[in-house]
Amino acid sequence: MNDTQYDKAKSPQQRQKLIAEVVVERRSLSAQELATMFDVSVMTVHRDLDELERQGVVRKYRGGVTAQPSGVFESNVSYRQKSMLNQKRAIAKHASRYVEPGMSIMLDDATTTAEMIPLLAELSPLRVATNYLEGMRQLSQLDGVGLMALGGDYDPLHDSFMGGTCLECIESLRVDAVFVSTSALSGLYAFHQEDRIVAVKRKMLEVAEKRYLLMDNSKLGKVALYRLVPLSDFDMIIVDSGTDSAALAELKRNNITCEVAE
Repeated sequence: MNDTQYDKAKSPQQRQKLIAEVVVERRSLSAQELATMFDVSVMTVHRDLDELERQGVVRKYRGGVTAQPSGVFESNVSYRQKSMLNQKRAIAKHASRYVEPGMSIMLDDATTTAEMIPLLAELSPLRVATNYLEGMRQLSQLDGVGLMALGGDYDPLHDSFMGGTCLECIESLRVDAVFVSTSALSGLYAFHQEDRIVAVKRKMLEVAEKRYLLMDNSKLGKVALYRLVPLSDFDMIIVDSGTDSAALAELKRNNITCEVAE
C-alpha cells in the first residue's frame, strides 16, 4: 500500500477500510503513525479505530492498534490467512495423508485446515462439509468433491457460519474424519477466545469417527479464554517442524499422539 492509496480515503468508510488493510499488513501501529499516514488528527484515527474494533477487525491497546490475537481476541481472517503460511501448508499436506477416496470429512473455518482444500481434488471422490465461506467457494470448483455447506448466521470476522442453525446442520451428519485447528494449546487442553466458536468445534468433534487437530508452533504454549476440549479427545495432533522439542516431549509424556509435518 502506498501514499497515493492513503490519499484516496475521502470518506470515513474508505479510510477505515484502508486502515484495516494496513494494520493487517503491518500487524501493529500507533495511532500517531496512522494519523500521519492518512493526514488526519489522532482523534479522528481513534474514532476510526473504535468503529473497526466494534466490528472485530482490530484490537486497540494503549497508544495503538493491532491485528494480532490475544487470550480474549481472535485476529480476523485476513490476518490469519497470511500468518505462518508455510507452516500451515506443511501441516495441511501432512494431514491430507489421512484422507482417502470415498471418505466424508469435515473442515472447520480455520485457515490451517483451509490449506488442505487445494489437495483434495487428487483424493476424490470425497464429500466435504465446512462452515467456512471461502472454503465453500473453493470446494465447489473441485471435480469429484461433493460440498456440504454448514449454514447459519454469517460472521464476517471469521468468514464463516455459526450459531444454532449451524450446530443443527452439523448434528445431522456423521463423517469419517474432522480436521480442526484452534488458537491456543497449553498443557493437556486446547483453547479458543470465543465461546460460539468453541460450540461449533465441539459439535464437529462429536460427529466424527476420527479427529485431527492441526496446530502451527505459534499457538503452542498459549491459552485463551475458553477451554475447548482435552487433547486426549483427538486421535492425532499435527504440528510443524518449528515446534519446540520440549512441547513435543510433554505431549508424548502425556500419551498424546502427535506427528510433525516436515
